[in-house]
Amino acid sequence: MIEAQPSNDDKTIAILTHVSGILFGFIVPLIVWLVSRESKPWLAEESKEALNFQITVAIGYIVSTALIVVLVGAFTALAVWAINLVFCIIAAVKTSQGEQYRYPLTLRLIK
Repeated sequence: MIEAQPSNDDKTIAILTHVSGILFGFIVPLIVWLVSRESKPWLAEESKEALNFQITVAIGYIVSTALIVVLVGAFTALAVWAINLVFCIIAAVKTSQGEQYRYPLTLRLIK
């Protein structure tokens, strides 16, 4: 069961986890999820959500790279970047309020 009110430290780490996806991709969410999955259920859930989204974003970049051959890859890469930026900021704001955030358009590969 996920705790009702996360601590301020957990909120701060979750915010940084979501925002870090903009620059560092799935690395920071993966580390936070591995460290917190046994001891901090709320933080583990947030980092797992960020990890799943960043894996989806990475797949989007891979597809965009393949689509460069047909000259639409640059446009799809720009779209993936913009979606990543917007959703990471929304997730950070929701997390700062102590709410859980579920990214739309996400493959839930880590359960």
